[in-house]
Amino acid sequence: MAETTNIEWADRTWSPWIGCTKISPACDGCYAEHLMDTRMGRVEWGPHGERSRTSAGYWRKPLAWDREAKAAGKTITVFPSLCDPFDNRADPAVRRDWFDLIRATPNLLWLLLTKRPQNAVEMSEAAGGLPGNVALGATCEDQKRTNKNVPALLVAKHTLGAKIAFLSCEPLLGPIDLTSISTMWFRGAEVLNGLTGELSGMFGDPCGTRLPGLDWIITGGETDQGQHRARPTNPQWFRDIRDQCSAAGVPYLHKQNGEWASVSEVEGPGEIYTFPDGRNVRRVGKRKAGRTLDGTTHDGFPTPGGLAEGGR
Repeated sequence: MAETTNIEWADRTWSPWIGCTKISPACDGCYAEHLMDTRMGRVEWGPHGERSRTSAGYWRKPLAWDREAKAAGKTITVFPSLCDPFDNRADPAVRRDWFDLIRATPNLLWLLLTKRPQNAVEMSEAAGGLPGNVALGATCEDQKRTNKNVPALLVAKHTLGAKIAFLSCEPLLGPIDLTSISTMWFRGAEVLNGLTGELSGMFGDPCGTRLPGLDWIITGGETDQGQHRARPTNPQWFRDIRDQCSAAGVPYLHKQNGEWASVSEVEGPGEIYTFPDGRNVRRVGKRKAGRTLDGTTHDGFPTPGGLAEGGR
């Protein structure tokens, strides 16, 4: 629970409680579980595990960071990396205390990433409403999770008045088309363009209504965690999301390639995996795989106008 972080899209990590339950394939190689349960024995992960509130002294850290950010005239981003903000088993009273702390730190931008965006509206309202310095995010590792989570995330953005809605497509485990999300007749529509918020019928006919669009997309490959070996990502899946974001003018950040990299980008020994489309990736390790995509580093971030005063 260090004050600084190597996560490319956040400045600090801080969690109000520790513990969660795996609910999707993205959870299979959970970093937080491996660190806090397997390695440190701090909490038991899972549906019957505890949600351990962090210490009073630890809860004072964000207040110091807020003073630091104010003095420097900047925004510091904070990511709760050891929990899911909208976990069904988390104590609602702790969430209320957390949201009060968020409101008391207006110079911090809190990046609330969840695999449960369907809970965001109800749980935020029960905690006194979503603070204005929150960016709401959802994990979408494949099209199935994108179809499920993006409509719920964008409804939450609209209902709660969030300034920023973002996706973390990490680990990316399958292709995703953010411009054609199946909505299962959501608001009379069958297809949602998540990047623009446009809703349409099966054949592209507009529905006369729309949601707010996504503001920021993050992608990344998987890394090894203990006994869990990282699954390879087809680099074309990264490229497709990059190109969709570029066409829509949505900021795009590529966090890492993971343990695997395209054979065209990294030479040398290593296990080879061939995808059905004929593309090959090589297991070379996270450091050697790096975070460039076709030789380019992508560090897109929402514009200062979407952040707290001062910007990042």
